[in-house]
Amino acid sequence: MTQKHTTPDGLVIVDKPSGFTSHDVVAKMRGIARTRRVGHAGTLDPMATGVLVLGVERATKLLGHLALTEKEYLGTIRLGQTTVTDDAEGEITASTDASQVTREAVDAGIAALTGDIMQVPSKVSAIKINGVRSYKRAREGEDFDIPARPVTVSSFSVYDVREAVAEDGTPVLDLVVSVVCSSGTYIRALARDLGAGLGVGGHLTALRRTRVGPYRLDAAKTLDELQEKLRVMPIAEAAAAAFPRWDVDDRRAKLLTNGVRLEMPEEYAGRGPVAVFGPEGRLLALVEEQRGKAKSVAVFAT
Repeated sequence: MTQKHTTPDGLVIVDKPSGFTSHDVVAKMRGIARTRRVGHAGTLDPMATGVLVLGVERATKLLGHLALTEKEYLGTIRLGQTTVTDDAEGEITASTDASQVTREAVDAGIAALTGDIMQVPSKVSAIKINGVRSYKRAREGEDFDIPARPVTVSSFSVYDVREAVAEDGTPVLDLVVSVVCSSGTYIRALARDLGAGLGVGGHLTALRRTRVGPYRLDAAKTLDELQEKLRVMPIAEAAAAAFPRWDVDDRRAKLLTNGVRLEMPEEYAGRGPVAVFGPEGRLLALVEEQRGKAKSVAVFAT
């Protein structure tokens, strides 16, 4: 008699390789974990590497709530060249000598792109315009505008400025930067807007995501490592790391799992999803405060 394979519920923190789409990584993980129930929390462009958070089995319920978290990146911005895609994947559309751009001008440009800003996503992004993906409209040569969206850039720092010469002979500047930002922020749009503000154009040439919410690169594994040994962060541990924790006794745990809306302590009001744990540390649900009561947004107790 063959033993039935069971995949544990939880998160898998992947160090995504360059050249893979987020969907490619999900497809690969379905094979590794031997389950169809795999999803991701926030995409990474094919060129980018680093932290991609996947949910396996029941942990896929966490993903929509995890996406609204802060993210951290290391990247390289090339000043002096503009591309169709705002990154190195696209065709170069303009080249301008950037050798005269001063560090003071760079710092001023970065300051203008820090804080709460309005950002227009790249036209080859996955943003939907009237139900159609922006990149699909762009590939078909359609002329369209994407409305600016509010994003928060908590930190935008330059670690190094390197003079270089592009393949077409244009003197350019390569900036090694780190960015901490809200979900939905496009780093290649920051590169584009920084270059535009400096009058020389700009695009992103490298990007590595080092953190998504509480999940950092040091916890991430490559696909090859996961193929050898699947490492799944248990769903209770994942929820405890990402959300405020509310422990309830056995009586209230039973009421909650039977669909009763519990009175919610004031300390959790307005804090978004809260992870509710029953006795023995069992994850019961994610709840949100609604009129003083706990409204379940995802239930894990069976």
